[in-house]
Amino acid sequence: MAKRFLSPRSYKPSYKFREASFDLLTDFLIDFNKRNEENLSSLSNCSGSFKEKRLLVYIFLITKELRVDPLAGYHAIELLQRFMVKHLTDLFTTPTPQGAASDPPRSYEVAVFDKLKEKFPLIIFSCVQLASKMSLHSHMIDNNTAVQFLHTMGLSVSKQEVINSELMVLKGLEFRLHALNPLSYVEILLEVLGHNEPSIPVDHLPHLCHNVLQFVTLQRTAIYDSLLVTTMQCGSPSTEQREKFLLVTEDCMLLGVGVIAVAAFILLVRKWEQVVAELSHITGIAQKSISDFTRVTVMHIVQSGSSAPST
Repeated sequence: MAKRFLSPRSYKPSYKFREASFDLLTDFLIDFNKRNEENLSSLSNCSGSFKEKRLLVYIFLITKELRVDPLAGYHAIELLQRFMVKHLTDLFTTPTPQGAASDPPRSYEVAVFDKLKEKFPLIIFSCVQLASKMSLHSHMIDNNTAVQFLHTMGLSVSKQEVINSELMVLKGLEFRLHALNPLSYVEILLEVLGHNEPSIPVDHLPHLCHNVLQFVTLQRTAIYDSLLVTTMQCGSPSTEQREKFLLVTEDCMLLGVGVIAVAAFILLVRKWEQVVAELSHITGIAQKSISDFTRVTVMHIVQSGSSAPST
């Protein structure tokens, strides 16, 4: 029987809409929009490189097993992306160690990746652990729990190694742990939507929004490839078009409204056009962009369901 690290109750977020004031929602929305625009204006070519499906599944399974707030999982994904890009950049821009100067550059790169490969599972866990400490709604993963969990995963590490890994990630991130988080965007947009349009039963949407966001996150490459083709109206987009489209794949505000629109299409189809119009009004994102995101995502959901093995 699998070892349980916490109480048997799963983490179940509760939502109470229409209690936040207009001024508070306005401040949140302005701040989220500003941070999203700042992020989009400073993207690197490596953005999204560490959002490969297997990594994301690994992170989601850790948060599920340790019953951590789902928000921490999405936060950990962003921390991992930022840390790994910074860490690898530092490794490959620092002077080559003495004794390795005579080796071909390729040999040095292989050595770096081989060494990093050993540490990578612990680095991923450290990102989850740090994210859990930033969550206001669930427990923090302490070092004893971390060591026990990692041992069950086949990683023989000491408490000191867990601490050292966490410190390495902290220093690599320059102790800046606040990161854009798509689930936070979904939640604040649901709050604003419920405030602006009381006739829309937003209370029905959070759970499905969580499932849709996870689906989009795990099927990220396929969904955004389809969206690129739809947007460019071209079956084989060029490299330049793909590079420009990076702004779309990293746009948390678009992802937030898209997830809500998909959930509304599934649960509140009669009010879907109203939801899309209001989301467009709130964010300034064109209704067509929201509709395209909805159509592409629903198509992938249907295809995923039809390709699932029958029981």
